[in-house]
Amino acid sequence: MSKAVRYERFGGPEVLEVREIPEPHAAPDGVRVRVAAAGLNPMDWQITTQPDMAARFGITLPAGFGSDFAGVVDEVGPEATGFAVGDRVYGAAIGRSVAEFVLVKTPAADLWHTPEGIADEVAGTLPVASLTAAAAPVLIGGAAGGVGIFAVQLAKRAGARVLGTASEGTFDFLRGLGAEPVAYGPGLADRVRDLAPEGITAAADLFGREAAETALKLGVAPERISVVADGPAPPPGVRKTGAVEAEPGSMERIADAVHSGEITVPIAATFPVDRIHEAVTTQAERHVHGKIVITL
Repeated sequence: MSKAVRYERFGGPEVLEVREIPEPHAAPDGVRVRVAAAGLNPMDWQITTQPDMAARFGITLPAGFGSDFAGVVDEVGPEATGFAVGDRVYGAAIGRSVAEFVLVKTPAADLWHTPEGIADEVAGTLPVASLTAAAAPVLIGGAAGGVGIFAVQLAKRAGARVLGTASEGTFDFLRGLGAEPVAYGPGLADRVRDLAPEGITAAADLFGREAAETALKLGVAPERISVVADGPAPPPGVRKTGAVEAEPGSMERIADAVHSGEITVPIAATFPVDRIHEAVTTQAERHVHGKIVITL
């Protein structure tokens, strides 16, 4: 038997249970990963509360939980390619990452070798959030969140000046990442004009639609504005984006940047899997500075 977080009805953190399930084994063309850490994303708990969103990802009840993971390959099917027993890896498995074991088919577009020097707790936060940030173009809404921390650093790395919306309690944190913080809420357009009287050229809204609507008010072309795909409908002409929109090779480039120290991954808190309710509640409150990680 093995452990996995499961739920049988939609709802808040209370629907999540740590269950003993039959131990899974690698398919002939797949590998099994013994999970050490799983980073949480807002989409994870949104899927558990929104049946329509779960359906968009092909998730039906009963279901597993989580998207990102890192660990070690401990089984390899006879037809599998690219991985060997003992390889440290990280990847994405939507709806099933918070479990003792994750199965992945090969060749795998969503499983990567973990660079030496990157801890599992860091690698297990990368796939969904960093690829979503890589796909988003420089006003960043929700800059202190799990995707925002990557979006800010990727934009700075590309040479952009970054204005990030957040609560005032996160301003010092954002400055440490290289962003110029601006408080969200009524009057955002005026505050952005004060900071950047020359105007902004692009925007990525990672939480809600306030930053996208503000960018439109400030004259940014809709095609230069993006919003995350798992939120409300965007304003007309504004594109939805997500991890699947990232350019080929983005994950490898991001991992290399993390390994070299060009990008940092702030871990706000780690929780053992038996404290899954507390972890998801903390994530859902959106007051954390960085990533929430589950350890197994």
